[in-house]
Amino acid sequence: MVTEDDVRRIALALPETTEKTMYGTPAFYVRGKWFARVREEGDVLVLPLGTQEEKAALIAAEPAKFFTTPHYDGHASVLVRFGAVDAGEMGELLADAWRLRAPKRLAAGFDG
Repeated sequence: MVTEDDVRRIALALPETTEKTMYGTPAFYVRGKWFARVREEGDVLVLPLGTQEEKAALIAAEPAKFFTTPHYDGHASVLVRFGAVDAGEMGELLADAWRLRAPKRLAAGFDG
């Protein structure tokens, strides 16, 4: 099971990532753009996705891991349960969200 400390460690290892508070909870940013936020529950992460179709596919394929709430209807963001993913998968999810928000050159350098 992934913890908030795991999420923090993984996120802050990504280039030019900073942590700030968003809606009273920890959030992670790359050059001023958020790419992950811990929800109020403390064991759920909000991640942006490229499209709403990607969101629907993740939720349909693995509803124990991924879900949404009415607040996120119409947004390409998905909620991830900490207890349903391991550190490796969380790392992949965070890196994908980071790439989505990072400037192209920074992301290209990271993927090198």
